[in-house]
Amino acid sequence: MAGRLYGVGLGPGDPELVTVKAARLIAGADVVAYHAARHGRSNARAIAAGYLREGQLEEPLIYPVTTGTTDHPGGYQGAIDEFYTASAERLAAHLDAGRDVVVLAEGDPFFYGSYMHMHKRLAHRYETTVVPGVTSVSAASAVLGRPLMERDETLTVLPGTLPPAELAARLASTDSAAIMKLGRTFEGVREALTLAGRLDDAWYVERATTDRERRGRMADIDPATVPYFSLALLPSPAATAFGAPAEEPPQPAPGQVTVVGLGPGAQEWLTPEARAALAGADDVVGYGPYVDRVPARPGQRRHASDNRVEAERAAFALDLAKRGRRVAVVSSGDPGVFAMAAAVLEVSEDPQWKDVPVRVVPGLTAAQAVASRAGAPLGHDFCVLSLSDRLKPWEIIASRLAAAASADLVIAIYNPASQSRKEQLVRARALLLEHRDPHTPVVVGRDVGGPQEAVRVTTLGDLDPATIDMRCLLIVGSSRTRVVTRGDGTAQVFTPRSY
Repeated sequence: MAGRLYGVGLGPGDPELVTVKAARLIAGADVVAYHAARHGRSNARAIAAGYLREGQLEEPLIYPVTTGTTDHPGGYQGAIDEFYTASAERLAAHLDAGRDVVVLAEGDPFFYGSYMHMHKRLAHRYETTVVPGVTSVSAASAVLGRPLMERDETLTVLPGTLPPAELAARLASTDSAAIMKLGRTFEGVREALTLAGRLDDAWYVERATTDRERRGRMADIDPATVPYFSLALLPSPAATAFGAPAEEPPQPAPGQVTVVGLGPGAQEWLTPEARAALAGADDVVGYGPYVDRVPARPGQRRHASDNRVEAERAAFALDLAKRGRRVAVVSSGDPGVFAMAAAVLEVSEDPQWKDVPVRVVPGLTAAQAVASRAGAPLGHDFCVLSLSDRLKPWEIIASRLAAAASADLVIAIYNPASQSRKEQLVRARALLLEHRDPHTPVVVGRDVGGPQEAVRVTTLGDLDPATIDMRCLLIVGSSRTRVVTRGDGTAQVFTPRSY
């Protein structure tokens, strides 16, 4: 009769936090297995040492690689997968011989634990019991004396191995958080907390409940001293009422302006870096419809304005930042393409704002969005032009349009028309027809990424300027641009990379 497999959680480090059931199973096991680094020492075995008995078989499962390099043909992952498979077979030999096997797991076996790799390989073959343990997150909360969450608050557990921008976006959208796997990821985690505007609320806990426990504010920890067995904690927002030590009042953070690209409209096109910048802002400044696209956050001020006051909007944002506010100036698409980044930087040349930091966070452009919906019309050389003559004379627009057309570039046309500006597209079409065949493909994208999205493919000869408005973007093909009809009857446009 085969033995039984047990995955036993030992808790965060204090042997007195081992559960009664875990202690009983460890003492009664025929075989006790535990993972260890190449030096042979095992934190799990050290925690369980007082519960072991004489005569038990021990199976140390020695990792072939932890943070170093490997010459395994499959790289790090190949070496680890091979190790887990071989370790599982070693345990299977004991189980087949009728021996009960306890696999020791720090914390909880199913919470970032190595035991789960044995479980995945063996649980379908043998009777298995998993014994939960106190997690390091619970231990960190306890030693800090700060609750994790209350009432309707949410807790998010995150790995520190995520890119800082993605980590920041997730931190910005939760009440409480625990960030695991620090060590070499510490500086990236601290960067993410800063991006999310939450560094001042974050705590650090190392080896919780052990005699080597260390804790403090994340902002004060030296990255060079951080081991793998540590975590960052954002406790409940209400936790300031619990055991907070008397501290010097924090100095006001210096203000800054971050110009943020919201993308063309769809929320899934908003980058993690942009989400983090928006969540960490004290103030959101921008054209009214763009400000409306930013999720409201308690305590955040919103300043919407008309679309024709870019310089005034930039000055207002810079002045807020000068007074210590973190300001997000929002633009649709990419802020550096016919949008607010240039306006903010131009206004910031004024000496009164020379010390205000200005950062630009990119966004997906309308041209990229429309092109993706049509296929790949921007697959070769292309240029981007605006037909708006509010800030530059028509003569300049016409000369640039003619130059781009004669150079056989694909042309993405922004601001093709508005309620008060209809004639420019009529002129532009006539000018393009002097250089392009009437059968040249034209992609018309309207409200791409928005609720009224529409994309159609026409030709330069058939393009009707009366059907175009300010919410449209046009992509005029080159002589090489092609339209292919797919099996389902849909048309796709692409410009070959070869010439």
